[in-house]
Amino acid sequence: MTRLKTRDGLYTAMFSALIAICAWIAVPGAVPFTMQTFAVFLAAALLGGKRAAVSVAVYMLVGILGLPVFSGGQGGVGTLFGTTGGYIIGFLPCAYIAGKLCEKTKKRPLAMAFSMLAGLLCDYIFGLAWFCLVYSRGDFNSGLWNMAISITAPFVFPDIAKIILACIVSLRFQKIR
Repeated sequence: MTRLKTRDGLYTAMFSALIAICAWIAVPGAVPFTMQTFAVFLAAALLGGKRAAVSVAVYMLVGILGLPVFSGGQGGVGTLFGTTGGYIIGFLPCAYIAGKLCEKTKKRPLAMAFSMLAGLLCDYIFGLAWFCLVYSRGDFNSGLWNMAISITAPFVFPDIAKIILACIVSLRFQKIR
């Protein structure tokens, strides 16, 4: 029993570090994006809902304490209260939902991808709601909702590519274990 708990702790720490490292990997483009969500999806697929969510929680805690683990080398609680903080907060339910659904898929690639899409949708909901709250102070009728959706739209295809990559990598690791 102790060995399993130790292994869980090691996996949690390892994936928290992977999320932080992937936050620093920025892919340039018209709208640059990071590989953070890839690491969250990979954690969900390999660790399951509970351990993936704990990994994200540890990552967030380290960032809140001020270490520069968020995208762009940022850290501190102020990052969570900024415009993109909702997306970071949304990683928690994203990891849990995607991970729980991945646990039930029996490692079928298409089912895993849809599990991760469900998690991504949850992250988008948190991120968009937070963005609108920060910019409109709760007035969702001010046209900011449309602006927020237009801000999210450029990330849809890159996020789908990250889901595909996470499925491929997680299936490879499943064969090794």
